[in-house]
Amino acid sequence: MDAARPRTAGRRHRRTVIVSTASAGATALALLFGPADALPPAFWAMALLAVVVDARPYVVPGRRASAVILPSICFTFAVALAWGAAPAIAVQLVAVAVAGARMRQSLRRTVHLGVQHVAALGAAAGVAGLGRLRVDPSPDWWDALVICAAAIAWITARHAVAGLVRGLTSDSRAPARRRRGHADLLATAALLLLGPVVLVAALVSPALLPLALLALHAVHRMVRWAGESERATRFDPLTGLPNRRALQTAMAERPADRRRALLLLDLDRFRAVNDALGHGAGDRLLSRVADRLTAVVPAHDLVVRLGGDEFAVLATRVEDPASARRIAQHLAEALSRPFPLDGTPVELSASIGIALQAGRRDGSTLLREAESAMYEAKQRGDQVAVHGPEAAKHTPDRLSLVADLRTALRRDPPDDGIVLYYQPQIAIATGEVVGVEALLRWRHPRRGTIGPEELLRAAEPTPVMRLLTARVLEEVVAQLAAWREAGVPLRAAVNVSARDLHAGDIADRVGVLLGRYGVPADLLQLEITESALMADPHRVLETTTRLSRMGVAISLDDFGTGYSSLQHLRRLPLSEVKIDRSFVLGMAADSGDAAIVRSVIGLAEALGLRAVAEGVEDEVTWRLLAASGCHIAQGWFHARPMPAADLADWLSRYRPVRPGNRGEIDSVGTSQTSSN
Repeated sequence: MDAARPRTAGRRHRRTVIVSTASAGATALALLFGPADALPPAFWAMALLAVVVDARPYVVPGRRASAVILPSICFTFAVALAWGAAPAIAVQLVAVAVAGARMRQSLRRTVHLGVQHVAALGAAAGVAGLGRLRVDPSPDWWDALVICAAAIAWITARHAVAGLVRGLTSDSRAPARRRRGHADLLATAALLLLGPVVLVAALVSPALLPLALLALHAVHRMVRWAGESERATRFDPLTGLPNRRALQTAMAERPADRRRALLLLDLDRFRAVNDALGHGAGDRLLSRVADRLTAVVPAHDLVVRLGGDEFAVLATRVEDPASARRIAQHLAEALSRPFPLDGTPVELSASIGIALQAGRRDGSTLLREAESAMYEAKQRGDQVAVHGPEAAKHTPDRLSLVADLRTALRRDPPDDGIVLYYQPQIAIATGEVVGVEALLRWRHPRRGTIGPEELLRAAEPTPVMRLLTARVLEEVVAQLAAWREAGVPLRAAVNVSARDLHAGDIADRVGVLLGRYGVPADLLQLEITESALMADPHRVLETTTRLSRMGVAISLDDFGTGYSSLQHLRRLPLSEVKIDRSFVLGMAADSGDAAIVRSVIGLAEALGLRAVAEGVEDEVTWRLLAASGCHIAQGWFHARPMPAADLADWLSRYRPVRPGNRGEIDSVGTSQTSSN
């Protein structure tokens, strides 16, 4: 009951203000125009209805409070046409006061609204006077034209005054607001042109005036429908937060001289909630995340849901990257508290990417930079990453490269310029070729050949990466089918990105390809990196488990360079680990690198996994790996990466080499060097 008292008191206060204002207005009208019989009953009936209907003004969505539509204009416009500007303005000012009190507007906003309507009625009355409008129950076509001209003058004068006041009171450097549609203009025109109809009805009999309330209700419903449509296009229906479109508008409209930051949040392991508790629980969790973010973000900042499990915060008072990081940490701490959901406390975390904006109005670029930083945070296993100056310096070049790649992937091979090279993988104990790794090249029409590192660095944070993976998988599986038909059933390894693993549908795509080309699943191996694993271990575990059950081998690439826990080696359905080339290259000269390589080999052996060494470029390294028990070697010592056509020729000339036969090693090494 106590909680209801302030609300009840507020309603009583508003009613008191409205009644007092209406009484004061009636007194003012009586003083201005004398006794009631000085004006006809039709005037007083319309004046009373004007004040009454403005107790429920029509609020236009997404506009300033002073841009509301007052239903009283239907009656005051008719008064201006019939009895001139002075009585119409007097009635309108009383109605504006009632509407201002009803909407709890400040005095400044109420005065602003009153000035607009005074100017509008003055302009309309002036046009009516110049057009010699006749006021009687039987107007002609000329009167109809004058009324239309007066309505146009009313609308023009009001918007001119509103624009002038805005220009004098707001920052001139702020960009102009975009139009939100024509519903408000249509509603205003409908009310104004209803005025003459109401006037004629009042002249016939004031008793007909209440019938106009039904028409006013129809206009109100039209404005309300426009508001709902506007909200649907600018707000997320699930959480009630502004959506991506609203964020773009906010980034374009705010002053450019203020430093701001865009923080993009992607919830980690959210898919596990959907899988375990259902999509209904997932939706409720998203709503609670939205509520918690709204509670901790200041009112001057904007919280947005971009879609799925992605949210964004536009912080408008940011001094430097350090202050942006503090905001991100504050958000991360808020989300780290468990969310009670159906009696189960749900733990959540978020990867947050930050992009700073100072003096730049391109919201799309800012959003891409924040997304890139968020993805970088996921790859590194960090919670927060800031899009730095160096990344920003290369962004235009990367964006151009990604755009060219997207265009190329729309073409059919080989016109897209995508080329795959294959590097043999050799079993150290027997010297036999046990497989190949597919390595990507792109022959750019202007930049020449682009290697995999630069290409993947540009494409991986974008949706183009999935298109590229689909293109590479298609060619590799087709090549496996060709080798198998030729009697050379080689296994091929393909690198897949974190984006592919997190999407979750890569297992389905692989299954479709293997079935289409008739390739056994054990001939395909997918390589994942530690960074992809750490970004979302649960989702990666789910995807790799599906692939493993299909018979596709999983390899953990670049092992030792990331931050993954050893428990992932135990939980993931891995077939092998690949020792990063940075350790293999230095093991002959650096005892520390050699110790790391031996430790990884021993760990793989204990877990029943193959150990593959990358970057084997000389005989000494090869012999050290053999002595350490490494299973497979890959590197220039045996062969450089080569196109599929050259690989067939290389296989026909290759003789298996064992670590104990030095003469064969020398001859094979010389043969490989001369052939490349």
